[in-house]
Amino acid sequence: MFSDLFRLLKRLVIGAPRNPLASQHRERMLLVAFLAWIGLGADGLSSANYGPEETFLALGGYDHLALYLAIATAITVVVICLGYIQVIELFPSGGGGYRVASVLLGPRAGLVSGSALIVNFIFTIAISVASGVDALFSFMPLYWQAWKLPVEISLTLVLLVANLRGVKEVVMVLMPIFIGFLVTHGGLILAGIFAHFERLPGLVPETIAESRQMITTIGLGGMLALLMQAFALGGGTYTGIEAVSNNVHMLKEPRIRSGRWTMFYMALSLSFTAGGLILVYLLWSASPEAGRTLNAVTFRLILEEVMGGSPLGNVILIATLVLAAGLLFVAANTGFLGGPAVLANMANDRWVPHQFAQFSNRLVTQNGVMMMGLAAVAALLLTGGRVSVLVVLYSINVFISFTLSFIGLVVHWLDEIRAGRRHLPKLALAILGTAVTGGILTVTVVEKFADGAWMTVLITGLVIAVCALTRQHYEEHGREMAKVDALFATATPAPEVETPPSLDPKKPTAVFLVSNSLGAGMHTLLAARKLFADRFRNYIFVRVGEIDSSSYKGEAALSKLDSDVQEELSYFVNYCHRRGLAAEAYHRLAADAAAELIQLADKIIEKYPDCVFMTSRLLFENESVLTRLLHNQTALTMQRELHMRGIPVIILPMKV
Repeated sequence: MFSDLFRLLKRLVIGAPRNPLASQHRERMLLVAFLAWIGLGADGLSSANYGPEETFLALGGYDHLALYLAIATAITVVVICLGYIQVIELFPSGGGGYRVASVLLGPRAGLVSGSALIVNFIFTIAISVASGVDALFSFMPLYWQAWKLPVEISLTLVLLVANLRGVKEVVMVLMPIFIGFLVTHGGLILAGIFAHFERLPGLVPETIAESRQMITTIGLGGMLALLMQAFALGGGTYTGIEAVSNNVHMLKEPRIRSGRWTMFYMALSLSFTAGGLILVYLLWSASPEAGRTLNAVTFRLILEEVMGGSPLGNVILIATLVLAAGLLFVAANTGFLGGPAVLANMANDRWVPHQFAQFSNRLVTQNGVMMMGLAAVAALLLTGGRVSVLVVLYSINVFISFTLSFIGLVVHWLDEIRAGRRHLPKLALAILGTAVTGGILTVTVVEKFADGAWMTVLITGLVIAVCALTRQHYEEHGREMAKVDALFATATPAPEVETPPSLDPKKPTAVFLVSNSLGAGMHTLLAARKLFADRFRNYIFVRVGEIDSSSYKGEAALSKLDSDVQEELSYFVNYCHRRGLAAEAYHRLAADAAAELIQLADKIIEKYPDCVFMTSRLLFENESVLTRLLHNQTALTMQRELHMRGIPVIILPMKV
């Protein structure tokens, strides 16, 4: 009763299952450039809520230097976006920084980049939610501050559940918030600039004069060091730019063109918003206030002057702050998209458990979504939801990936030039990107090491270590399974028997649940023949081809998966036919392999009532929680489900 109630509740909250073989479902999941800008670009745009503020405050009172930073920020956004357009063109199937580092620099560099991205996306969720709640609480009484952390955790869990439904549903719901943010913030930035337009002509000479005074006082090196420090500590401004390249597979065809347009929208909106905010801070001489973001303080000053103290100004301010918070929640959603995508890519390369590449029946990488959400909650608890701490942890990891990506591009274009192809402009851009992102990474780590940077270095290091151990286990296991498979593999497939023995549904039947391992399947078949001799008259082989993130990339990939499954099953059927045994095979493709196996089992039970199901289960010498996590437990799941139907199931252990 309780299980039925849980399934009903789950369906109401998450939605009905989707058929992965229905092309319209895949089409409905893909995003055009505009929707991708909202779903994937919101992370970059939302950083305008905290990145420019960190930059401006790091100047330590030398406010006129902000003019340099406004220009540098806009240029940096454009440089990074252009660099990631190159990434999209080189890797149109997605993977972003992880794939660039893996292919162009090697698996170890890919491991570092991927691990940094995983931690980055966890902190993307945490900092976006925390900063959004900060914006909401900016116009609330100070004694409400104690409720910030519980609200942050609750909102993170709400986003987690929402993302279990699917990508496009969340994006469509959040689209009005995104557009509202652009309208209100863009309008207030322009209003702030035009309201103090008379100060603009004097900014350049004032900035030059203050620069000369600083050089006299602390020297040119001191001034440049302060500028570099402020520029680097605002590195959070550029986070989120990589999200599009990580998720190119979510874009509508043609993907490269969709990716270019998405990056164009992101570069234009973020450079205008981030650079414009720094300029507005300078024009309005903004200074921080307790319990309020610098954006909230500046916008209040603008509205009081422009609206003349009208109550409508307060309404606009509240709406602006609410939309700022809303956009940050949209940006948090990017972590739920990008994080599972990186985990899926790393799972396909065996750095993390294969379960992270698996789809739920909603065609969502559910395990990745769950991990991202729960880890973000842990990050909020660990830091108390303080944005000043989270932004350090956040920006370091994304700049590890940025730097490795640009180094990979440098290596690639150098190889292309050596091969006689002219790519000097692309190489120059990659070198510039490496210098900028590497410089920001170095300064941030050095300056903020004692303030929390050590924590992100430790966390990322632990993730790298766990991934390396996981890969080592899978490689050892793969070598052992390859030895078993090699015992039965032949150079050429045996010819099919022209007149195979006929099946008799009334006779005893052995049903074998086989996987993609030829050796494991043959181990089960031979063990059954040894145990039961000639008791069975029918031999049925069942296999469900698992549709996961690697195979769900178009009709060609699904067709190949289907042919591979049929070819593997035909081996077992032909093996039985050549020995005078009646046999047939059943197969399907599905995202949820266990659920599909159960449906096939019901069909087989109806046709062959006197049947016994058999499968194998890997048995490790040092069985542990880790080995159970790294390998699926389909055998145990099927045993339980079929026992509930009164059908015997025999699990034959296979020692590896």
